[in-house]
Amino acid sequence: MSRIEDKLHALGLVLPPAMQLPPGVDLRFQLVRIIGHRALFSGHGPQNPDGSFALPLGKVGRELTPEQGYSAARLTALSILGSLQRSIGNLDRIAAWSRVFGMVNSAPGFNQQPSVINGFSELILELFGPQIGAHCRSAVGLAELPFNIPVEIEGEVELIDDDRAAPSAVR
Repeated sequence: MSRIEDKLHALGLVLPPAMQLPPGVDLRFQLVRIIGHRALFSGHGPQNPDGSFALPLGKVGRELTPEQGYSAARLTALSILGSLQRSIGNLDRIAAWSRVFGMVNSAPGFNQQPSVINGFSELILELFGPQIGAHCRSAVGLAELPFNIPVEIEGEVELIDDDRAAPSAVR
């Protein structure tokens, strides 16, 4: 088991399987695209441990409280980590979290998007530490998100080669 998987297990967290899409939905893009030593990940939303969309759905500031939005962002981090693990094999291959773009399905007048996306950032920092987990980030409010999910996050990580991904090689 990798160092990151050990930490997830110690926290009682589970990486969900691939997203269970609603009937008739066909994604015409890759959730993770490896380019050289970079892994770009498409927008992900919060998932349950079985791969379904996590509830509640809706707008933060109307159907969801900021705290529920924070929890959704944390679940979105697990969704992203699950996709990355399926694509790169070992999460210890992540050398740096580069860029994160957090989108919040926001009710009119809601302006606490950074606090919501902190649910993602704080979990990544807890798992990867300040050297690897530190990232550049934007947090914006949008009028709508797909399937009425409260949070969507996309971004990019830098990878190290497989042979250097032993837990002792990752700081």
